[in-house]
Amino acid sequence: MALQNKLGIEDSSDLARQEEIFTKRRAKELYESGKINELEIGTYKGLSEIHYFLFQDIYDFAGKMRQVNLSKGNFRYAPLAYLEVSLKNIEQMSQNNFDEIVEKYVEMNIAHPFREGNGRSTRIWLDLIFKKELKKVVDWSKVDKDDYLMAMERSPIKDTEIKQVLKDALTDEIDSRDIFMKGIDHSYYFEGYNEFKAEEL
Repeated sequence: MALQNKLGIEDSSDLARQEEIFTKRRAKELYESGKINELEIGTYKGLSEIHYFLFQDIYDFAGKMRQVNLSKGNFRYAPLAYLEVSLKNIEQMSQNNFDEIVEKYVEMNIAHPFREGNGRSTRIWLDLIFKKELKKVVDWSKVDKDDYLMAMERSPIKDTEIKQVLKDALTDEIDSRDIFMKGIDHSYYFEGYNEFKAEEL
């Protein structure tokens, strides 16, 4: 079963394909319009605006905090009851160097504030922090899918692996649209479609 969506699609595989098309189109618009330069960096507000922009054509919940508890495999993301507090704490985390930025990224992944599309939105959010603080971004085409997924799965316990995966893929091509779009191109592989379980409240 597919998530309820504005497109009226009932098959989850079809929905995933349409998500890929619409989010790439919106990501390109976000970049080329210059709106990406108006976003708050490192805040939940900035992240929610990215999410809204990418998913506004697909979901009514675009840019809105999830209203369900989410889990993936045996891992449970931040409980809904503590989600707002978690997001406020994440906003207050420092982002002055590489380690702090990745630690903030890991915590935002644990929070998983949206019902769907956290990965795509948060990777753009991460790149904006890197760009502002380090004058670097991630070239996602250099990130191995399996290494990334395993590192992110283990990151709540130990973040050294994800730090190494991301550090190896950093580039100073911060104004390249092609580099920016590679993060969206790879979104389908990173997102883990159909693996989430939600408890409706």
